[in-house]
Amino acid sequence: MAAQIIDGAKIAEQVRARAAQAAADLKPGLGRAPCLAVVLVGEDPASQVYVRNKGQKTEAAGMRSLEVKLPATISQADLEAQVRALSDDDAVDGILVQLPLPSGLDSNRVLALVDPAKDVDGLTVQSAGRLLAAAQGLRPCTPEGCVILAKEALGSLRGKNCVVLGRSLLVGKTAALLFLAEDCTISIAHSRTQDLPELCRSADILVAAIGKPNFVRGDWVKPGACVIDVGINRVPAENGKSKLVGDVNFAEAVEVAGSITPVPGGVGPMTIACLLRNTVIAAATRKGLAIPASLG
Repeated sequence: MAAQIIDGAKIAEQVRARAAQAAADLKPGLGRAPCLAVVLVGEDPASQVYVRNKGQKTEAAGMRSLEVKLPATISQADLEAQVRALSDDDAVDGILVQLPLPSGLDSNRVLALVDPAKDVDGLTVQSAGRLLAAAQGLRPCTPEGCVILAKEALGSLRGKNCVVLGRSLLVGKTAALLFLAEDCTISIAHSRTQDLPELCRSADILVAAIGKPNFVRGDWVKPGACVIDVGINRVPAENGKSKLVGDVNFAEAVEVAGSITPVPGGVGPMTIACLLRNTVIAAATRKGLAIPASLG
């Protein structure tokens, strides 16, 4: 029997709707709408599309979108000054620096200047430390989306075996910590892992985040497992154009898994939805206001 398809677009719409209601509930106490600032350096087409989508979804949720577009030729010092100014601006609640930055710019130095209270992408050292310590804070959007999708499919995650393929800070490591916080038993797999297929077959929840198209085969999946595919890979299509595929061979895995996210339409929409959610949390927390119950 084919797996249940986890509709990330539908679930993301629900998260965005709750964020919009929470933003409206927060506005009287805040005296304005929550504000998300996105810094885009250069003219990378994929980044431009992503930033435009973020802006549209932010405004649709009743929040203010501030797009700071800078040339690829900007100096490190000038970029740092821009980010420092946003951190100092009391009217800005959340800051996201679109990555990757153009060659020659040091993203670590830039991210270090983001006020941790405004770190809605959860990428600062302080945010990572709070996550590791299980302290309250802003969580990375894509891994948080993975957890939400898994809970939608399975309900409680307590006691589940979760295998995360990938150890990047952006997804792998942080996803492992977030699933651990849900009382899962965690394994992190990577390029040096021995007998990777066998480890994957032990997973009740399999999270693929390695950036290799169709890498995970159907016979790597435990029957009935929940498969969360974070990969977004562009590969040649039969019509001579290209198409997006995940890190999991969907056609094979869908026949084995109990539930699975598609690519596109799975994890991707959740990233922006969780970004809006984080912006509301940041706005409330910075001003000492209660996080609206409508946020869920």
